[in-house]
Order: sequence, then structure tokens, then C-alpha cells
Amino acid sequence: LIVVGLVIAFVIISWLGLPPKVLGFGEGPDQPIAFPHTVHVQDAKIDCQFCHRTVTERPQASIPAVQQCMFCHATVDGNTPIAQMEIEKLREHWENKEPINWMRVHRVPDHVRFVHEAHIKFFTETQGIETNNVCSICHGDVGSMVKVEQVRALKMGDCVDCHRDYNAPTDCSTCHY
Repeated sequence: LIVVGLVIAFVIISWLGLPPKVLGFGEGPDQPIAFPHTVHVQDAKIDCQFCHRTVTERPQASIPAVQQCMFCHATVDGNTPIAQMEIEKLREHWENKEPINWMRVHRVPDHVRFVHEAHIKFFTETQGIETNNVCSICHGDVGSMVKVEQVRALKMGDCVDCHRDYNAPTDCSTCHY
């Protein structure tokens, strides 16, 4: 009876657009290495596309490999003990030739196809919005987040409303496969 109740509660919560934290909504997950976007974006002025290089040319916005992080952190140390500890974790991954198993923050259901490149192209070319600002439509102001969290439920209604607002296709096969 308890299991049935939990399943019903999960379905109702999901249906209302309030997915439980296990799906990424609300406070973001703890990452294997703390990566404060505030330090990298606001303080160091690193453009989002420096790390997420494929966002304008592929369906997925890539997560940087350890090698890319080491471009800077081979010589850049943190200015606090906590930052130094996190950078040391990065260097251990580099020395051991191990990838960093980042925890996914933003997620749409597996049966949904979301192509970053098409959205970036549309908004930059037709609306004149800079790439970083296009990303913030769905992901929020990640550059101001110490710990990245999902700020929108990323439900179908959001997508359909946006497609309607911008005269994009609303045929099911556009996003579902």
C-alpha cells in the first residue's frame, strides 16, 4: 500500500510540473569537482562556448574533457584552500587519465530530441540574441550560479508555447522520435 501511494505521489508531482530532486529540479547535484560558474564566467570572463564548444554545431552542448580544464589549471591555482583542493582533484584526474563523471543537471525525457544547435542558430540569426543569452532562456543565468541547478521544469508545455510564439513547427515528430 505504501509503494502504491509513493508511485501515485510521484506521478502527481511529475504531472504538476514539480519533479522531485532526483530529476534535477531545484538545488543542483553535488559534482565530483566543485565548479563555480561565478568564478569562471563572472571573474575570469570565460565565454560559455569555450567549455561547451559544440553548442552551436551539434545537438548536444558538450561537457569539457579534463584536458580542456587543464589548459588553464596546469598553471592556474585557486586563491582559497577550497579552490586549491578542487583543482588538485582535477589534476589527479589528469594524471590518472580519468574522465570526470559530472552529474547531469538539465534533462528532458529520453523520448524527446532537443537539438541545441538548431535553437542557438534560430535565436542568434533571427532574433539577434547572443549565444550565452539563448542558453539562459532554458538554463537560467548559469554564469551567476556557484552550483548549477535546473531553474525550469523543462516540460512539454514550455516547449510548445515557445514554438508557437516563434512560429516553429509543433508537429509531434519535430521533438519526439
